[in-house]
Amino acid sequence: MDIEKDSLKKQIREMTQLGYIAPEDLPSIELYMDQVTTFMDKYLSQNKRYEEDKTLTKTMINNYTKNNLLPPPEKKRYTKEHLILLIYIYYLKNVVSINDIQIMLKPLIDHYFENPEAAHSLEEIYASLYKLEQRQHFRVENSIMKTFELSERDFPGADDQYIKNLNFLSLLGYDIYMKKKIMERIIDEVAAEQAKEQEQTNGKEKKIKEENKRKK
Repeated sequence: MDIEKDSLKKQIREMTQLGYIAPEDLPSIELYMDQVTTFMDKYLSQNKRYEEDKTLTKTMINNYTKNNLLPPPEKKRYTKEHLILLIYIYYLKNVVSINDIQIMLKPLIDHYFENPEAAHSLEEIYASLYKLEQRQHFRVENSIMKTFELSERDFPGADDQYIKNLNFLSLLGYDIYMKKKIMERIIDEVAAEQAKEQEQTNGKEKKIKEENKRKK
């Protein structure tokens, strides 16, 4: 396959217009499980690589709750904040592990999920991310096109198209690999901080229990 520069630009721009859920599209009313999966599929189904791929299923949602990625619904109804967390999970699961996502989202859930005393609402945080992602589109296109141009340098001849394609894909893969490693490094640091905080909490609770026993 001969990758043409103009065609690649067109593909990139088409991909940046794939399904997104804008903050204003989030429903204000609470949804039941079937309504949640229908809502997510409505906005994100065009992101699927294959027609048979699933955007979000009941099993996925139940597993996210079991793995502490998603707080349980109240009376089987999911709030706007549940949906925001599901959007985070939807994108992150393609890059890092479920365990890593749990570490990333734990502070978000602990401090901001349905917390009226938090400095910022979960909806405000998501709106901020959404705005940044819209600005990121140009940077992504520019980065991919520069990578494409780099891959073309050493094999300009038409007979070497396979090697040029291989170089291009490998460079894209290297870029993804490096960014993923940076994410994992930061997540590991966050996990270490969380473990330290939990250890301190456990120590305080143990001390309180021992003091209560002495008083008795």
